[in-house]
Amino acid sequence: MSKSKKVKSRFTLSPDKVAALLDSQPDKTYSFKELARELDLNSKQEKIRLSEILQEMTAMKRLMVTKEEAFRSKATPQNAQEIEGILDHVNPRFGFIVSDDAPVDIKVNTDQLKGAVDGDRVRVLVYARKASNRASRRHANPEGEVLQVLERNRTEYVGRIEVSERHAFVIPDNRRMYEDIFVRKEDLNGAKNGEKVIVQVVEWPEGDFQPVGKVKDVLGPAGAHNTEMHAIMAEYGLPYSFPETIEKEAEAIPEAISKKEIAKRRDFRDVLTFTIDPVDAKDFDDALSIQKLENGHWEVGVHIADVTHYVQLNTQLEREAERRATSVYLVDRVVPMLPERLSNGLCSLRPHEDKLTFSAVFELDDQAHIVNEWFGRTIIHSDHRFAYEDAQEVLEGRDDTYQEELLVLNRLAHKLREDRFRRGAIGFETTEVRFKLAEDGTPLEVVPKVRKDAHKLIEEFMLLANKQVATFVYHLRKGRKKNPMVYRVHESPDPDKLLTFANFAQRFGYKVEAEGKNMSQSLHRMVTAMEGKPEQDLLQTLAIRTMAKARYTLEPLGHFGLAFEHYTHFTSPIRRYPDMMAHRLLQHYLDGGQPVDPEPWEKLAKHSSDREKQAADAERASVKYKQVEFMKLQDPNRTYEGIVSGLSEYGIYVEIIETKCEGMVRMSDIEDDYYELDPENYRAVGRRSKRIIAFGDTVQVRVLNTDLEKRIIDLEFAGTNGRKPSRKGGGKTMSRKSRTR
Repeated sequence: MSKSKKVKSRFTLSPDKVAALLDSQPDKTYSFKELARELDLNSKQEKIRLSEILQEMTAMKRLMVTKEEAFRSKATPQNAQEIEGILDHVNPRFGFIVSDDAPVDIKVNTDQLKGAVDGDRVRVLVYARKASNRASRRHANPEGEVLQVLERNRTEYVGRIEVSERHAFVIPDNRRMYEDIFVRKEDLNGAKNGEKVIVQVVEWPEGDFQPVGKVKDVLGPAGAHNTEMHAIMAEYGLPYSFPETIEKEAEAIPEAISKKEIAKRRDFRDVLTFTIDPVDAKDFDDALSIQKLENGHWEVGVHIADVTHYVQLNTQLEREAERRATSVYLVDRVVPMLPERLSNGLCSLRPHEDKLTFSAVFELDDQAHIVNEWFGRTIIHSDHRFAYEDAQEVLEGRDDTYQEELLVLNRLAHKLREDRFRRGAIGFETTEVRFKLAEDGTPLEVVPKVRKDAHKLIEEFMLLANKQVATFVYHLRKGRKKNPMVYRVHESPDPDKLLTFANFAQRFGYKVEAEGKNMSQSLHRMVTAMEGKPEQDLLQTLAIRTMAKARYTLEPLGHFGLAFEHYTHFTSPIRRYPDMMAHRLLQHYLDGGQPVDPEPWEKLAKHSSDREKQAADAERASVKYKQVEFMKLQDPNRTYEGIVSGLSEYGIYVEIIETKCEGMVRMSDIEDDYYELDPENYRAVGRRSKRIIAFGDTVQVRVLNTDLEKRIIDLEFAGTNGRKPSRKGGGKTMSRKSRTR
């Protein structure tokens, strides 16, 4: 009986029956075994027949086959929705589509990306969740598949080329690009095996094939300092130089300041003025003037380079500054927003030279309360240039011609800072590092940047100018019409993230309010209370990660971290385009101009925010490269003390205390147990031993492997903490798909 039933089943199995099963759950993927089980197939003959049917249906494109040899219906899932968004390809297995049309990101497996890569704009089909799964998956992201790539984020990539007899592959430096790029022999452009190149993608095939590209430029041998810095610049779209036409336009600007121009401005040339900047600075954005008034108050002028006097609208200089939007500070060089003729010459507030400025001038009493303020165009003559170190020595007691004025400014800055913190500003102090480099770029030493009163003095008066300019424009209205302004905003933290952090901080005895108007005050109280305590770095790092990212917009949303209702960027127009925008808008309103059309200004604000993020990523990449290079040069058998600085499903991030270099201990390399991530509690827990590795733990580590191309440091636990794995002779790297076509 049983035998007869099986024979009957074998002969009634058909493509329609398989299609009916797949179509009944169009958002589900089945392996071969799962299909056989669902169809109640038990005999070898039945499974052979199923295999034949699947091959037929695949050839006829009646179903979808994933890279894992699983099968899914081609039917559109019921209640599915189509939206547009940007792909954030977080790892080789899947990515997320970020869209303004979806409340949460949509997860898409890599085999459903239709050839899309990180940053591409795509049209995606979002599957509807089933009611039965809703409760168990209420925190999970909805899933979907890419239907079409609408716009490529980029067509050029930087990477190392591997040349074989017939063809070549470029292995991209970009860690979010998981496909190697195929290059035909005739498209090598002279590139040799192992060199860094810029490759332009000319074909984007779907399926199991790599993109196809042509070598556009050869940067040099991989691993050479200049090659790698140029590679980072190319990877992030940073220009090497200014076009000749831009340089010529800058050189044509006259240096002389006419009497007619001086007559239009408030003259500060007889008022004591000086700059305080890094010792190696060449462009001086800002200067401070100070004089005592007859009523006993102090007049402090914050004088900013008048860049928009020289960079006029509808010029090539203006368009280039707008395109770049920011200067970029790599580990060994600056990629400037403006040509050197402007940034280091005409606009730089060098000592003993008359300079055109845009100023915010404040009358302050002894408690640093603002009695009067004035904004407008000025001319100054800087009497002295201080390096931060020189100014700090004066503040600490060294005799100097300008000692009295510096001490007054420092005292007023302390009052301003105290008032800011009293209003709820959050005083995070993070440790930054810089490298001492040899002439060939080899990192010799990692040096922490120490912020002292001289740095904070300048910072406080810049914050004051930025705040008061924004506040002035906000309240300077034409009837009911507000004056659009470019604001620097920092929104309140996400309540869920802050609640998670608050629960964690409570374990250390700190109360952080996760909602309401006292959030910032409670965070500041925590920062103050934990100063000098073991948990300071841990909680401060987590708190910063909880914060929203600052951005530019015309919406006056306030600055949460600084506790300012209104804030802009006014004080660095040599290196930031939004400051040039703020100067233009302020002058327009001072001249009695009507409110501007906000739409084009909002587009420029968003562009500036995007470019700022890109610049920060490039800066981090250059620092990370030098960190990896520095650790590569150290004794491989040395043990370091480190702090657990992050956790992911792949591994445990550790920052080496001595060098501030961060690496990762991969989960797969920890052999004493299998550790599972507990993200809400910032820890990993051993499944068998229940041993905990938590954020902020002090651990002993050794360098297992350094990968300069990927800017990765692989670490292993060492010492007597019970988590030491056996050495494997080399770090594991994330595998790529095989290079076949």
